[in-house]
Amino acid sequence: MEYKNNKPIFLQIAEHICYEILGGIYREGERMPSVREYAAEAEVNANTIVRSFDWLSQKDIIASRRGMGYYVSLGAAERIRQNMREAFFQETLPEFVRQMKNLGITGEEVEKQIKEMNDE
Repeated sequence: MEYKNNKPIFLQIAEHICYEILGGIYREGERMPSVREYAAEAEVNANTIVRSFDWLSQKDIIASRRGMGYYVSLGAAERIRQNMREAFFQETLPEFVRQMKNLGITGEEVEKQIKEMNDE
């Protein structure tokens, strides 16, 4: 995994785990890798993974079962989609529209590009 400087690493890892859940790598109700296993895989300190897992636990994406590890929460995929949709409409889309205005790009041009991308 390559990390970017614009966001804390623990949040980038948490986001990556969310995409893994959406992609079916970790299914609802299934056990997650241990903190140490995931730290080795992500090539980061275990404390960073603890922060990622804690953040995901607070969002009810994963849950700790005492003595057994972390498991993907039931309904996690839908919560992830809802959170990502909200972030898209509150953060990504306004920035996208601002860039469109600054560059003189019309909605029709964007729509045409999206259709072409979907046809590929």
